[in-house]
Amino acid sequence: MAVRRTGAPTRRHVLGAAAGAGAALAVGTATGQSADAADLPVLGTYDVVVIGAGAAGMTAALTAAKQGLSCVVVEKAATFGGSAARSGAGIWIPNNPVLLAAGVPDTPAKASAYLAAVVGSDVPASRQQAFLAHGPGMIAFVMANSPLRFRWMEGYSDYYPELPGGLPGGRSIEPDQLDGNLLGGELAHLNPAYLAVPAGMVVFSADYKWLALAAVNVKGAAVAAECLARGTKAALLGQKPLTMGQSLAAGLRKGLLDAQVPVWLNTPLTELYTENGAVTGAVVTRDGAAGLVRARRAVAVGSGGFEHNAAMRARYQRQPIGTEWTVGAKENTGDGIRAGERVGGALDLMDDAWWGPAIPLPGQAYFCLAERTLPGGLMVNAAGRRFVNEAAPYSDVVHTMYDRNPTDPDIPAWLIVDQNYRNRYLFRDVAPTLPFPDDWYGSRAAHKAWSWDALASAIGVPAGALRSTVDRFNSQALSGKDPDFHRGDSAYDHYYTDPIVLPDSCLAPLWLPPYYAFRIVPGDLGTKGGLVTDARARVLRADGSVIRGLYAAGNASAAVMGHSYAGAGSTIGPAMTFGYIAALDIAGTL
Repeated sequence: MAVRRTGAPTRRHVLGAAAGAGAALAVGTATGQSADAADLPVLGTYDVVVIGAGAAGMTAALTAAKQGLSCVVVEKAATFGGSAARSGAGIWIPNNPVLLAAGVPDTPAKASAYLAAVVGSDVPASRQQAFLAHGPGMIAFVMANSPLRFRWMEGYSDYYPELPGGLPGGRSIEPDQLDGNLLGGELAHLNPAYLAVPAGMVVFSADYKWLALAAVNVKGAAVAAECLARGTKAALLGQKPLTMGQSLAAGLRKGLLDAQVPVWLNTPLTELYTENGAVTGAVVTRDGAAGLVRARRAVAVGSGGFEHNAAMRARYQRQPIGTEWTVGAKENTGDGIRAGERVGGALDLMDDAWWGPAIPLPGQAYFCLAERTLPGGLMVNAAGRRFVNEAAPYSDVVHTMYDRNPTDPDIPAWLIVDQNYRNRYLFRDVAPTLPFPDDWYGSRAAHKAWSWDALASAIGVPAGALRSTVDRFNSQALSGKDPDFHRGDSAYDHYYTDPIVLPDSCLAPLWLPPYYAFRIVPGDLGTKGGLVTDARARVLRADGSVIRGLYAAGNASAAVMGHSYAGAGSTIGPAMTFGYIAALDIAGTL
């Protein structure tokens, strides 16, 4: 199995550092007038100023506070939690105490071998090792200093379990259930989830693979009943049950409340403030006016990626690309990345993202996980041909969409299923046998036809090629082998599948009309390029020198995963870990 590195060189961009004493940075005020940052009102002075109240920023702030440092978090949005609050909140941290307590057979040697095989030379070994060395301590710290507890996502395989050190049983954990009442009135400021949990149920990320099968699988039905029982119990106890990203963000926020760390919402970053070549504060807009927040020791940037910045996506990434296809927090427009670049920070991995096939449904693209992996479906390109293992890790599927034919990318592609598939499986939040919403068809994100030729006409692919593709796929599905694209060869391919389908749980023929096609575009969970950092989360210039007083973590920094993706939670796990590392280094206790 090939782990995707990159078919094109990465881009590093650097602008001149804001230099010199006095830090004469021109910043825009609320009235549009310019002013010297040094003349702005000082809104406060803290040891550490954290930019962004997502997983990276809140972990950094909590760690700094528990190291005895004064800290403030400034957040652009009217809510806290960022993209993490919207997510399933898988966390990939090898050898963490939750895994070891569950009996997962992980070791530092296995983890090191696996991460090196996945990431390769895209990221310095020192950063990889820093993540592996401090990730377990971060999880232990968070559990000791917040109400968060975690569960092993049993069976959610590492994405390349056949590589040295890979674990078919998986290394991913997720937050346990949390009562939102712990936050009091602050709960109203929690960024909502990307997809709401079904009413009356308490659902974990690991439950979704079974909920998709609830109509045809005994365990699926049992998991659905368990989710309902949890919801009923919580209601009887007067709780406001939170799971997944809602639990993670709320738990970290509760830790900050208990540590008396202020979180300023509606306070976007404008510039980083420098004195004598070091970052010593941040210029922000609060209550409609510009002001300076001074940092005695450092500023830590955890402001997320640039997925909602069309100009940056056009500058750094390949076409076609769209800000409407991401599920990242809408406030993620690269503010921290651009501010860091303006004071001399180097950038890397800007061409990449935490990709995944998405269906551009009206109002919100749908990040397509189980639907493309379940048996009875396949993906085709504009030529009506299969071009990828549909069950491969989601980031790899999009890399293939772009890379297979760079001059004519396989975008859009089409996910094709039949009525037998629809009779059996949940699709997004539409139960088996129920009709899809009319606006799915009206937006042309979905199509329905009673013959293959009619479906081909609807989606604009050659009818003969589509019939030939389906015929070949069907014969291979009946044999349980996919020699063309090796779907089902990896243990990972079998996570979102139907275990009662034989001889291979992710392969089944399409035979029952009507047939359905869903438009597939390159969606993402967020961008993964940003400020270049070292093993201590310090921001670096293009020549490798350190910008004093400036740290970055999460999607504001270039990902430790490079161009690949080790397992579920490879975004949040490193984000929290490098936030933790940054705070320890600022405190001098790393």
